[in-house]
Amino acid sequence: MNENEDYGGRIKAFGVIVVLVIAVLIGRAGYLQVYEGEYYAQMADGNRIRIIPSMAPRGTFYDRNGEVLVTNRPGFTVSLLPLSKPSPQVIAQVSELVKVPVEDINRKIAAHSGFDPIRIKQDVTPDIVDIIEEHKDDYPGVVIEVQPIRNYILKQMGAHIFGYVSEINDTELEEKKDQGYKSGDIIGKFGLEKIYDKYLRGENGGEQVEVDVSGKPVRIIGRKDPQAGLDMQLTIDKNLQEAAEKAVDEQLALIHANAAAAVVMNPQTGEILAMVSRPAFDPNLFAHGISEKDWNALNNNPYHPMDDKAISGEYPPGSTFKIVTGTAALTEGVVSPSEKIFDSGHHWIIPKGNSEGEALGWIDFTEALAHSDNVYFYEMGNRLGIDRLEKYGRMFGLGARTGIDLPYEADGLVANKAYKKKWFEDGDWYLSETFDAAIGQGFNLVTPLQACMVMSEIAADGKRYKPHLVSALKYPNGQIAESFEPVVLSTLDTTPAIIQLVQAGLHDVTKYGTAASVFRGFPIEIAGKTGTAENSQGRDHGWFVAYGPFNNPSVCVAVIVEQGGFGAQSAVPIGRKILEAAFGLNQPAPATEANNKAGGSNAQ
Repeated sequence: MNENEDYGGRIKAFGVIVVLVIAVLIGRAGYLQVYEGEYYAQMADGNRIRIIPSMAPRGTFYDRNGEVLVTNRPGFTVSLLPLSKPSPQVIAQVSELVKVPVEDINRKIAAHSGFDPIRIKQDVTPDIVDIIEEHKDDYPGVVIEVQPIRNYILKQMGAHIFGYVSEINDTELEEKKDQGYKSGDIIGKFGLEKIYDKYLRGENGGEQVEVDVSGKPVRIIGRKDPQAGLDMQLTIDKNLQEAAEKAVDEQLALIHANAAAAVVMNPQTGEILAMVSRPAFDPNLFAHGISEKDWNALNNNPYHPMDDKAISGEYPPGSTFKIVTGTAALTEGVVSPSEKIFDSGHHWIIPKGNSEGEALGWIDFTEALAHSDNVYFYEMGNRLGIDRLEKYGRMFGLGARTGIDLPYEADGLVANKAYKKKWFEDGDWYLSETFDAAIGQGFNLVTPLQACMVMSEIAADGKRYKPHLVSALKYPNGQIAESFEPVVLSTLDTTPAIIQLVQAGLHDVTKYGTAASVFRGFPIEIAGKTGTAENSQGRDHGWFVAYGPFNNPSVCVAVIVEQGGFGAQSAVPIGRKILEAAFGLNQPAPATEANNKAGGSNAQ
């Protein structure tokens, strides 16, 4: 083979290789364009298109009559698009504008993941919005989000019922990430906001935004409108709630006390009509991020404004427990309604007696209940024994949560031998402890809601209804998504005749018993029971429970005043004002026809 032939062969081989390479390149290009063209087009769009979420407004709270209680208002949030790390200059400018330290902004950027905007400052003022909108070139990657901000229009009123919302924390995110929650989400932290969060939060929308290489938004490509959460119609009566809070505040100021709670419910349905806990807080403080100063003020308050004392405060029930003891004694037949027991001021077995040594002489059941006689009920405890007292306490639902639709409800405690044996070195049970239990002292603990439930069971002829705060969930157009009907939890295992005897004794409390002086002249027949609970930390706590109208009860009330002293002096006046409001007795009398005519004449 000569040199020319060898050279020509190499040229041919090289040509074949070039052709093959070109063919492969053309084939690959065709494959990418035809078969995977859509995939790579999406990737290219992903480099220039970002989704800016739009937060859904939470559902609105309405009272039982359609009055707005909690709603939303528009708020502006300064955010960064997470395209690339913003320049130190942009971060410094944003820091100066919204008064958020640079280190805090950098911390938010470092902790962020995903494509959601990095929210730097919520609920900024309109002048900040104007500056960013008018100087977009100076704030590349900075956007203004319009977000609904929770608006608790009644301030502190109903705060422990409604609760509050705030940004999800790491622990909550870990628990809820499988339910669609993401970093930066606003969730319910307390009250109804927490319990019904998944119904209230709605479905977020968003905008597809095209951005340039510097991260500055260029144009909106697409939009999905957010869907509002479900509205809630509550069982609360706004006017009654306002009157109850006012009554509590006025009485606390009058007697120089600092803490109290009140519950108002319909004993025939379990609907909560009003609920008060003092001191309280303004949930608006949490809606856009509570300041360190405000948090410290709440957290360091010795009377714990963040606690819902109506459902989580546990107190000795005092003489309100005599309703349980009396029902047990009559049902078990250890006493007859007509049997009279002699009260000399002290019991004859253990020298425990009445307050201030009062002696009432020979008294029967209704007289003992009306005057809250300790000696009589010590003897009932003596005859019953602690085991039967425990049985009836639990029959009334004590020692367990009621199941109300609020978080952090306490169990309370029914005095019993097993509890003492478990928690005390001296586990033996003594008769003196049975005496204490019979009049609501010793180991017994109840919440104000539980105390209200006990009274409600007597009012409802033995039926115990599950307490609840929400009557319906509704779509924004008003259509009902879900309604909640009354639920009977249990019925007292006793006879109608015995319940009627207890009712009669409670009726006499307001006629000539311990609450008679406050209810003198009250136009509606009321049954009630006062109580004074011993307190090792200071003055005794004052109790009052009541229901009315006596023959057809529609309202039941429980009031406790911490360190208020005798219930007749501290809690009963609050109860009367609440009942006045419940029956419309606190409203001005309607003008007479003659006055109306006179008014019309003057107007002319």
